[in-house]
Amino acid sequence: MFIQTEATPNPATLKFIPGRVVLDNGTMEFSPDTAARSPLAERLFAVPGVTGVFFGSDFVTVTKADGDWQHLKPAILGAIMEHYMSGAPLLADGSASCDAASDGDDEFFDEADAETVEQIKDLIETRVRPAVANDGGDITFRGFKDGIVYLNMKGSCAGCPSSTATLQHGIQNLLRHFVPDVQEVRPM
Repeated sequence: MFIQTEATPNPATLKFIPGRVVLDNGTMEFSPDTAARSPLAERLFAVPGVTGVFFGSDFVTVTKADGDWQHLKPAILGAIMEHYMSGAPLLADGSASCDAASDGDDEFFDEADAETVEQIKDLIETRVRPAVANDGGDITFRGFKDGIVYLNMKGSCAGCPSSTATLQHGIQNLLRHFVPDVQEVRPM
C-alpha cells in the first residue's frame, strides 16, 4: 500500500492520501474526545502529538500540536497502513459514510432569504469546497443573517494562518460578486 502525503497551507496539518475511498460521502472531523467513533481516528490519536483528525472522500488530514513532521509522519503512515491492512471498518458502527445529521450543524437563515441562500450554497458547493478539499479541509454553510454568511471551517482550514485571507479575499469576494445581498463572510 502506497500512501501519498501533501503539505497544506496550514503548517500544523498534513494531508495523507491512501489511494482509496476514505469516506463514501461528506466529511468528518475528530478530536480526542470523539475518536471512539472511528478505529482509524483512535489509531491516529494514539500517535503522540496528534491533536486533530479529519476524513474527506479520499484523504485523511492530521493536525499536530508541536513536534517535527519528520518524526511524526512515519508513525502516522504506519497507523493508516495498519488500519487499512487490518480490514477494520472506518467507523465504529461499520459504515464508511458520514451521516450529515450527526454533524450537529443546524443551519439558520430567514425563510425570506431562501433563494439567496440557495445561490450561496450552490457557489460554496461547486466552487469553494472542491478547492478547499485539495488543501485537506472543508468549508460548509452554517447560516445567513443581515448580509453576513457564516461558514464552518474544518480539517486543515480550522486554525490555518491563511484562513482569514481565504475567507475575506477569496470566498467573500466570490460570493459578493455573484450574490449582491452578501456583505461579509465570517467563520463560525
